[in-house]
Amino acid sequence: MPRPEPHESNGLTGRRVLITRSADRARPLASLLSSFGAEPLVLPLIDFERAGDQAPLDSALDRLVAGNFDWLVISSITTVRVLLDKAAQRGVDLADLVPSGTKVATIGPSSRQVLESVGLTVALSPTDVQSAEGLLAVWESSGGRVFLPQADIASPGLREGLTARGADVTFVVAYNTVDYPARPELRLTAELPSGVVVSRGDMPPTLSPDEARTAMDAGSLDAVVAASPSAARRIAHIFPALGTCRFIAIGRPTAAEASRIGLTVAATAKEPTPDGIVAALESVFANEGNPQ
Repeated sequence: MPRPEPHESNGLTGRRVLITRSADRARPLASLLSSFGAEPLVLPLIDFERAGDQAPLDSALDRLVAGNFDWLVISSITTVRVLLDKAAQRGVDLADLVPSGTKVATIGPSSRQVLESVGLTVALSPTDVQSAEGLLAVWESSGGRVFLPQADIASPGLREGLTARGADVTFVVAYNTVDYPARPELRLTAELPSGVVVSRGDMPPTLSPDEARTAMDAGSLDAVVAASPSAARRIAHIFPALGTCRFIAIGRPTAAEASRIGLTVAATAKEPTPDGIVAALESVFANEGNPQ
C-alpha cells in the first residue's frame, strides 16, 4: 500500500500521538508522524539491561562460533544489540560469530536490515505476519540445533513452537526488560550500524508519567502506541483509563496482551515499522476528520 504524501488528507494532521519508547528509539516514527502533520510525544516505559548472569550466553556463543548450531534465531532488534555488544567485547564483527554453515532467521524487517548490514545473510524471515507466529508458519526445517537468545520475559511460544517442529532449542536469556530507565552500568550501549535506523530531525518531546497522565486525563492525547506486551502492561498501570485515546498495538502479541488486561485495541500495525504504524493510525483517524 503506497504511502500518501504528507500534504494529502490522512486524518493525522493535528493528532497528538504518544510513543511509549525512549526518544532515540522513537525518533524514526516521530519524524514520519511529524511529516504528516501529527504531534508526536514520547513516554519511555521500558528499557533493557544486560543479563545478570552472562555465563550461559557466553557459553552458547562459544558453541555458536564452533559451529554447533544449525540455526541462529533473532526475535528482536534488542537481541541484535546484545550480539553486537558481545562481538565488540571479543574484538570481532558480529558476522564473525556466525559460521557459514549456520543459518539465520529473524521475525522483523528491522532486525533483518541490521543483520544484513553487518554482513549476515538472513535465510528465513516471514513477510506476512512479522512475529514469532509468522516465523513458525514459514519454518520448514525438521530437527536441527537452534540457538535462541531472547529477553527474560519473552513468551515461550517461539521456543515451544520450534521444539514442536523437532528442533533442539538452546534458549538463553540475552537481556532483561526493566522499567525505564535502565541502570547505567547495565544498560545496553551497542549502537546499531549507521544508516540503519533513521535519525533525521530533532528529538520528539519527552513526557514524564505525571505529565502523560495529566494530558490523558485532559483528553488531549489522540493515540498511544505500544511496541510490546510489557509496554501494554505498563500503559495499563500508568493510565487507569484511556478515555478517548486510542490504543495502537505493534504486532499481534501486543494486541493480545492489551486485550487480555482490558485495554481496547483500536488498531494493530501489520508491520513493526514506522510506515506500518502510521498506516494503523490512518485506519483509525482517516474517517474521523481532523481535530479542531
